[in-house]
Amino acid sequence: MFRFNVFGIPVEVQPWFWITLALIGGGMSATSGDLILALGLFMIAGFLSILVHELGHALTGKAFGAPTAITLEAFGGYATFPGNAFSRPQDFLVTAAGPIAQSLLGLAFLALDLFVALPNSAVRTFVTNVWVISFFWAVINLIPVLPLDGGRLLDAILGPKRRKITLWVSVVCAVVAAALMFWRTHSIIFPIFLGFMAYQNWQALKFRR
Repeated sequence: MFRFNVFGIPVEVQPWFWITLALIGGGMSATSGDLILALGLFMIAGFLSILVHELGHALTGKAFGAPTAITLEAFGGYATFPGNAFSRPQDFLVTAAGPIAQSLLGLAFLALDLFVALPNSAVRTFVTNVWVISFFWAVINLIPVLPLDGGRLLDAILGPKRRKITLWVSVVCAVVAAALMFWRTHSIIFPIFLGFMAYQNWQALKFRR
């Protein structure tokens, strides 16, 4: 485990976080020095981008008086707020702050890429990785599927009395998004991830029945 504090918030980085980033970044085919360097830059960029995403959640929750901590694990991370119950408007803002913070980071690095004469290819590769990962991760997180941010935003809007609608939307959107992603990219990592979420939400629907 790798642990540190940022802005007074404890952060824990689990080994599977690095393993997942390595797999997404093409670690299985990194057989030369240049490819290993590119993989390392991708993983550092992913770490920075996802940490900023979770800091968006954590700092907003902290502003509402909640204790918080961040865990980075396989396929992303999460911020926890032990012993705290947010109102629905607060929950919406805490949830929205993650993709907003990550998108702002992406915009800043995109501006660097477009308007600044960067010194070498490694620096440019890192800068490009940050904005690409930031926008991609923010968009993926806004798919209305629980427990992604998009699903949590929908849940905050509809409320607990309409949780069944949220779960149905989650199942349908997870299946559709997984199929589209596999069709467009032929990658199985995120489709498997979304398929697991579809199953979780389907099980939650069966439990509610």
